[in-house]
Amino acid sequence: MPLIYAIEDDENIRQLLKTALEAFGYQVEAFETAAEGLTALGGETPDLLLLDIMLPDADGVAVLRQLRGDAAFEKLPIMMLTAKSSEIDKVTGLDAGADDYMTKPFGILELRSRIQALLRRTSRSKAQHTVLSGQGLTLDCDSRELSQDGQPVELTFKEFELLKLLMENADRTLSRAELLNLVWGIDFEGETRTLDMHIRTLRQKLSDDADKPRYIKTVRGVGYRFNSDQ
Repeated sequence: MPLIYAIEDDENIRQLLKTALEAFGYQVEAFETAAEGLTALGGETPDLLLLDIMLPDADGVAVLRQLRGDAAFEKLPIMMLTAKSSEIDKVTGLDAGADDYMTKPFGILELRSRIQALLRRTSRSKAQHTVLSGQGLTLDCDSRELSQDGQPVELTFKEFELLKLLMENADRTLSRAELLNLVWGIDFEGETRTLDMHIRTLRQKLSDDADKPRYIKTVRGVGYRFNSDQ
């Protein structure tokens, strides 16, 4: 039975999450504060974490960054569950390392579907220890490290996920819709400029010329493709 932790300060929502998700067959532990949740995480790692942003004792995004900076939790599936619904709030949460972002009020059936999708994705990734390489890039999917011609390159969480997906599908054009769905979540409502911004920063970090790309080629009107060879 998958174990889900929920850090949520609203008592009614905590009770709703616990009651509904347990009815769907999950084991649920709910916490009012970040401190309580982090203490519990120190003793047991759940299969998934639901995390509010506006907590009484901490900023949920700061908690997220703290967890992603800890090797024990860098692969823990984390969904932000929050009333903050602007595009910049979503982008900030996703770039900080959230695997999905759902706004309140939410439908419990949609929440269940998103949880199922995250758990399936995690199950697949646990079965694979992959090192991807091409064009002088080496991407270690377990350690989440990228090197370019032997030199380390620092990426944000979403930049890493985006490059990983492109390299996994080398020489195949992925549409913008595919990339947004697979990297930002199945129902991410952000506009395509979010994707284009991440492609731009990736190119900058890799010194990749958009007009004569070594790595990431723009396929106009469709999406992007990773070049495995020149």
